[in-house]
Amino acid sequence: MKVLLPLFLLFSLTSFSQTKVKDTLTRRATITYNQNGNSVSFKPETPPLIPISGAPKPSFSYLWELGDGNYSKEAEPKHVYKNKGTYNARLSVTNNYDNGKPPATRPKKVVINDINNNQYKDIASIEEQNGFTIQKNRDPIPEQEIVVILSYQNLENYVTNGKLYLFYNEKQFKNKNFELVDFRTHAGEREIKENNIVAVNDLNNSGSYMASSETLAPAKKYRNTTNEEDLEASLKIANETYNNVSILEFDDQDPFQTRNVFYTFKTTPEMIKDTSATVTMRGIFIPNRSYKNHKIKNLEMEIVTSHDPNKMGSNGSFINYRKVKFKRVNFKTQFQNNGEGPARIIRLETDIPEIFDKKTLQIEDMYPKCPICPKDIIPTTSCLDTIIKQKQIFFTFKNIYIPGSEQKNVKEKDSTKGFVKYSMKFSEDFHKIKTKSRTAIFFDKNEPIITNYATTRFLPGTSIGAKAGYNLYPQLENATSYFIGATISPFKSYRFYWQAEFLNSLTKYIGKATISDKIIGNAAGTNQLQRTTEESSTQNINWEVPLLIRYNINNFIGIGAGIQANVNALEKQKQNLKIETFEGPTDKLLINTKNESSSVSNSFTTLKTGILFDLTIGAARIGPSFGARYVVNFKENFNYFQFYGIWKF
Repeated sequence: MKVLLPLFLLFSLTSFSQTKVKDTLTRRATITYNQNGNSVSFKPETPPLIPISGAPKPSFSYLWELGDGNYSKEAEPKHVYKNKGTYNARLSVTNNYDNGKPPATRPKKVVINDINNNQYKDIASIEEQNGFTIQKNRDPIPEQEIVVILSYQNLENYVTNGKLYLFYNEKQFKNKNFELVDFRTHAGEREIKENNIVAVNDLNNSGSYMASSETLAPAKKYRNTTNEEDLEASLKIANETYNNVSILEFDDQDPFQTRNVFYTFKTTPEMIKDTSATVTMRGIFIPNRSYKNHKIKNLEMEIVTSHDPNKMGSNGSFINYRKVKFKRVNFKTQFQNNGEGPARIIRLETDIPEIFDKKTLQIEDMYPKCPICPKDIIPTTSCLDTIIKQKQIFFTFKNIYIPGSEQKNVKEKDSTKGFVKYSMKFSEDFHKIKTKSRTAIFFDKNEPIITNYATTRFLPGTSIGAKAGYNLYPQLENATSYFIGATISPFKSYRFYWQAEFLNSLTKYIGKATISDKIIGNAAGTNQLQRTTEESSTQNINWEVPLLIRYNINNFIGIGAGIQANVNALEKQKQNLKIETFEGPTDKLLINTKNESSSVSNSFTTLKTGILFDLTIGAARIGPSFGARYVVNFKENFNYFQFYGIWKF
């Protein structure tokens, strides 16, 4: 025991010290401030950054909630509070080009007892954004928090009482991407519930990744804030697109007053892990509850694995192949100048997969805002030039000014960022294949920064086929066998795919007749010849369930192999006896004929399993084709050929 006690104490101390080390590795940022009356200067204390090898210099970006409805994205903001009171200041820190998690922070109370500075600023007007905006502090990473800011402004010349909707968790995704943790209001906004919202018809949410047509090519583009009048239709469309909604009512908003609401969302562990997928939230702002006029704004977010401002995304992550021929897929390339000086020329060299028609290129949006460069003229003003090459498109911002994030006197990080959003249609004849593309970003004459891959992929879809044909049994004489059935497989697969079938066949065959003769005596003492002819026939109704892997060699030839189960659902066996009696020992004089018959029926007997090999010629992916199949049974010598026609829909 004396020996074990020191060992136990040593083990305990070691375990405790290990726990302490683990705790000290938790990354935290602390809010500090200097106060003079109602004037407060905030400053963050942040942990060291962890550089990523080969990436630009890491940096932090900030979102400060100042507790009175104002916010700032500056590193060290200064704020003058308008009223006395206690305010909870919050800070959200994002680590860009950093190998760790974002630092955790805790709110800080700021107590204002004296008003000695009247040089406060009201919340910045968003009139030029039509009085309604949604923004985020960072792009989502699974199991991390993001903050969404919903800003709304009364553009009327009278006091209004209105309503706010924030829809999230799109139904096109299998799992929920976001969990609403908290929301913070500063103008008396109150949460309400509306039963009529959840009563709207729900979409099929059976667990499949269904890409809605609205997500791929919306009838109304809510890229910029839009004015709408049909409130019922807007709410119905939003509820058909999203699983969840937060609803707030507000009162007494003065003319041209701007207010902010802050939402904290935590991304779920089940969040879609596609790092090029685009997820959205949708806000609806009703300035006056007495009217149906409203504004709509979408917030787009690219799923990321690290906070890299230079990235590429697409809304073509899960596309229904049946519906995309005349639809557009959106792509977005974002960039940030991380240099110590401004960039005047920014070139984006973007890969374009072959399945897209580059001639259908359409610029949807951009920043900095500028016109398209004129052709065959050297531009002297800001413009965006597009050059289409065989496998790439070059987007070049010319004669612009994008400040560097490390440039002196640059406090607003958003001013160092830009993007190009564009869309394309699919080519005339394109295959159902996954694609990926990325962009090389050049800032002036510096080395390029390579983005992540943006992928497009298609949902498997479902193709139902009708199949009918003839079975040939080499071991059976006088056999006839026909079948009809259905198949199910992914819609118009490119190369490999699975296929399941259910076939119902009717098979008839007559067994070989047997004849036996014997001499019998009669009462007169003379001999007679008795001849017995025995014939049997069988009729089967078979259920066949093949499951196979198929491969399309090209548009016209496909091959396959798989396994099959075959069961006699119903079997009828009939036996006929014909007894003939002849006078004397020969068959020259027939004196009597007698016929006897018997039948036996059995259900679900004779299970046969085997392997099969298959070949089709025709429309290999969709439409009509002809095929031949050879089935090898494992136990019984009951191999057969199958010749058929099939039409896939």
